[in-house]
Amino acid sequence: MKKHISARLTKNTFAPQILSIEDFIADIAGISTTSSVDLLLTLFQAYKKANIKNHDDFNSFLKWGQILIQDFNEIDRYLIPANDILNYLSAIKDLSHWSLKQEKTELVQNYLQLWNQLEFLYNTFATSLLAQRKGYQGLVYKKAVQNLEHYDKGLDTNPIIFIGFNALNTAESKIIQHLLTHPQNQIYWDIDQHFLNDQIHDAGLFIRAYKQEWPYYANKPLLGVHNSFLASKKISITGVPKSVSQAKYAGKLLDDLGANQNKLKNTALVLADEALLNPILKAVPSLIEEANITMGLALNKTVLYSFFISFIDLNIAKTEKGWFYADVLAFLSNPYANNLTVSKAFVFLRKLIADIKKNNWIYLTTTLVSKYDHSAQEVEVIFPEKQPSPSEWISNCLELIQHLKSHFQTLDSTLELEYLYRFHTLFSQLQTHLDQVDFVTDLKSLKSFFKQLASAETLDFIGEPLSGLQIMGMLESRNLDFETVILTSVNEGILPSGKSNSSFIPFDVKREYGLPTYKEKDAIYTYHFYRLIQRAKHVHIIYNTEPDVLEGGEKSRLISQLLTDEAIADFVSHNIASPEVLMEPQIPVEIIKTPLLQEEIKLFAQQGFSPTSLTNYIRNPIDFYKRNILKINDLEEVEENIAANTFGTIVHDSLEQLYSPFVGQLLTTENLSSAIKLIPMAVQFHFGRLLPGADIKKGRFLLIFNVIVKYLKNFIEQEKSSLSRHEIRILELEKKYEIELQFEGLDFPVKLKGTIDRVDEFDGVTRIVDYKTGRVDSKNVKITDWEALITDYDKSKAFQLLCYSLMYTKEKRNSSDLGAGIYSFKNLGQGFLPFTTDGALITTETLNTFHSYLEKLILEICDSSIAFVEKEV
Repeated sequence: MKKHISARLTKNTFAPQILSIEDFIADIAGISTTSSVDLLLTLFQAYKKANIKNHDDFNSFLKWGQILIQDFNEIDRYLIPANDILNYLSAIKDLSHWSLKQEKTELVQNYLQLWNQLEFLYNTFATSLLAQRKGYQGLVYKKAVQNLEHYDKGLDTNPIIFIGFNALNTAESKIIQHLLTHPQNQIYWDIDQHFLNDQIHDAGLFIRAYKQEWPYYANKPLLGVHNSFLASKKISITGVPKSVSQAKYAGKLLDDLGANQNKLKNTALVLADEALLNPILKAVPSLIEEANITMGLALNKTVLYSFFISFIDLNIAKTEKGWFYADVLAFLSNPYANNLTVSKAFVFLRKLIADIKKNNWIYLTTTLVSKYDHSAQEVEVIFPEKQPSPSEWISNCLELIQHLKSHFQTLDSTLELEYLYRFHTLFSQLQTHLDQVDFVTDLKSLKSFFKQLASAETLDFIGEPLSGLQIMGMLESRNLDFETVILTSVNEGILPSGKSNSSFIPFDVKREYGLPTYKEKDAIYTYHFYRLIQRAKHVHIIYNTEPDVLEGGEKSRLISQLLTDEAIADFVSHNIASPEVLMEPQIPVEIIKTPLLQEEIKLFAQQGFSPTSLTNYIRNPIDFYKRNILKINDLEEVEENIAANTFGTIVHDSLEQLYSPFVGQLLTTENLSSAIKLIPMAVQFHFGRLLPGADIKKGRFLLIFNVIVKYLKNFIEQEKSSLSRHEIRILELEKKYEIELQFEGLDFPVKLKGTIDRVDEFDGVTRIVDYKTGRVDSKNVKITDWEALITDYDKSKAFQLLCYSLMYTKEKRNSSDLGAGIYSFKNLGQGFLPFTTDGALITTETLNTFHSYLEKLILEICDSSIAFVEKEV
């Protein structure tokens, strides 16, 4: 405004006083608006004085207190007698409650208490605020209307000019109309003739009403009317999938404009959805030298906010057992927690993360934390022995901010330091409010209070409003004109915002009393939209083609209006943009065997192939390369729910413990009956050894414990019943085997190694037994095509049994036929699943055939000319 006034002046002079309507009305009222947090605290104090049997605590109050303040605000801005509408609302609630009995139950009476006390709440709340000479916007406006006569007397002859208004509430309308009775005062509207003449166009809804209803316009023209919208312009409407793509598309448009810096000086990038600010800032091309952001970034949208929320959650979630591992890891995985570990005082946190995963600590106790070599003061900040009070928690946050500040100062990270400063201020405000009240007594209430405060505060960007690219929200664009406008997120639910349920006043009551509904709110956004583009020469409207709950609905009705408006049909174009997706054929990963890799394979072969490593190769050579050659294991994580391999290990180790006393003996029903009694103790022991943090007395681990106990009981009972028909002698349990093989074409010996779960004698025939906790069917241990043994992973169980048989035969120099098979605990009903090929037993001929195919497989692995090629799994 000052820039345009100065352009008209020929000599230096004092600028006129320029005020927002809020400041102007506050000046008339003689009281000022206060923060939303102050209002909530004052309302809660008024609520505690109300005659209500069971008051909500502060935490519950925060969920509805803000809505009630908004309703009080609307009632006062539209100058509706509060006792009238609030008693009407109370009567409606009395009629519409759910009880059909004439006499109200205690539950219904409790429900109606608040509604019956609304008038008392309003009067106590307003009186308390006025006593402090402050108020919410509606109260200030109401007070200003009451003060108008007094204000009138002190007015001088200097004119008051109202500029660029659209949707006035009743208080504003009354004040402006009153001041327009003075001939020196004027009002200018920014409205296009096209919208004013169209009786159903929402962009002119309010100004048409003022022209018809205000006595001022009985003999005066409407000032500020123009004909700009139908002037030649280019409106490009583009649909883009999802929000981030919109940011990237806006970046591309800016890139095209960036070559001409003069054009950028008159360009606005307007965000209908302000949550898009972060991706937009990353999408702005580096060639744009100047950019001004005229909008704040809400503190609850920052990563630092999530750091403090996870910190308070960590403190709230502590139980008698300690801190649940997921809460600890959620806090420690935040980037700011990672930055904390740079400080010497908090370096122990790095080891803590590794130890939680390594030791499978489901709960972290103060005893466990105290074992680390660090300052007791620092551990008390993050892992206090008892839950801190709200004031203590704020002090802990301020201490963490000091440590982070020291770290970011060394990095000279200005933006991060700005974040820390804003949160330092926020916690100081929070502490000030806590000192004034006595009802924020626990961390849950403090968390709600902190979230409320963070949602109302913003991190403000400082820039140059008169040069460079202007990035702003929809409301910041009011009264400003640009040659080029890029407008994002033009979707239903965003622009216009659509229906909102954040009010206790029903729709029909609002209509009855003249309060604004979603219809009027939609008309406000329609006006802003058309006003923004009416004088622009180049308009780029971007919308999301993939509607969802979080990112708005279908394309906005405002776009449909533009596309169907015949008056501008020649100016509008519509297209869909999407990232270019090149459908390239899936090329399998191929690892060439370099001399260095060949050496690694040779070393691995000399150390020994296990049956599992060979079946890894059969399944996918790349898996074998990663797991067995490169030794890249799966990510270590805390097992809140037991992993399949841990489950299998507990079963194997428990069976070994239970059967160890019977090695070298014939099994009898007596010793198996004694083993059954020991099952729970054996399983509990191995649970504690493998999962030290697991509690088998409740929850998932109790269920898993019972499943394993049942598996083992069923297995031993089955074996016990077979003793009536068969004779079983246990020869070996969990015995490690290792043999050396020499293959033609290799200049080094190859080892084959593995652990056989059990070797027994079944009716005089030596038998190799493998336990599997997963499901195995008889087809998995039957061989009809030997080639499938080294190419089809489905035959991996048969392959393993043959490996064990070969190792056993060579080490024991056994020439007798062997039996081999699997007990599948998920398929125990089928009993022992024997390996079969031409016959039921593994003969010397069977092993010779297997040896030749094993040689073929190992030679392929060691062949430098055959690359590791990925298989589709």
